[in-house]
Amino acid sequence: MSSLTERGLKLSKNVLFNVFVGRATKLLGRPFKVVTVLNEVADKLTIEDNKDNKFKQLWDVALTLVRLVRRYATGEYREIQTFTVVSGLAVLLYVLSPIDLIPDFIPVVGLLDDLSLISWFVGRFQGEITRFRVWEASANSSAANGLIDKAAVPANGDVNQPAVAEIGHS
Repeated sequence: MSSLTERGLKLSKNVLFNVFVGRATKLLGRPFKVVTVLNEVADKLTIEDNKDNKFKQLWDVALTLVRLVRRYATGEYREIQTFTVVSGLAVLLYVLSPIDLIPDFIPVVGLLDDLSLISWFVGRFQGEITRFRVWEASANSSAANGLIDKAAVPANGDVNQPAVAEIGHS
């Protein structure tokens, strides 16, 4: 996994990734657009059906990242630094983009740079991801206990259901 993380670190310092950081910075102020991008990324990530290996774990973390950015964009979760959200959104934009260092149409190898960047993000922001997962579990538990209006909170993993707070904010 460390070689994957090292490749991700190199990618994070690449000029091409800086383009995605710039796009993510501009995009973060438009929650409806962010949710549209997140839906596309989640669709791309869920196409892969890996077993419980390190790649499956990275896919799971990538999907957690999608949920984290979605909850930030809708205003539900703000216990995170803006830089972390911008970096996470930039990683997701990179994953979504067909134009990256190794084109995605090349079987297996095309996804390695995406996984490398996700691996770098996980290594760099593990604490933030862990805090979000704890918060998410607590929020889901509160919703299950009837403390939160369940209709206002998208189902865990339901990337097609828009969050209520995003409407009218784009």
